[in-house]
Amino acid sequence: MFATEPESYLQLLQKFPPRPIRTEEQFLAVQSVIDSLIDAGEITPEKQDYLNVLGMLVHDYEEQRWPIPDLSGIDLLRALMDEFSLKQKDLVPIFKTESIVSAVLNGQRHFTVEHIEKLADFFHVSPAAFFPRAS
Repeated sequence: MFATEPESYLQLLQKFPPRPIRTEEQFLAVQSVIDSLIDAGEITPEKQDYLNVLGMLVHDYEEQRWPIPDLSGIDLLRALMDEFSLKQKDLVPIFKTESIVSAVLNGQRHFTVEHIEKLADFFHVSPAAFFPRAS
């Protein structure tokens, strides 16, 4: 049994030339190529570069098709709680009491530096995400 040589970057480009994604069908085709490369096993540097290009195309298409709202502060915290199915009581280790969690969520109290640091660590996001955006 002979070992197959890894595909070169040029071979990958020739098999499926990257183009801007404009339709759902094109999006699904790119996703299929990405999945097959990842499922095939070893990711060579050539495959990684090619996957990066395809990933940028997917990202651009998704940004145009399904823009992500710019959330910060309390809105972000609510979205994260919803995403992870968390209740106010689940955040007591961060805020110390459920009443403080409630006050922050209702806009009656502001985040403290300690809250922001703990939230960033808990949700694995940048602390900057919890600061209000400048208009």
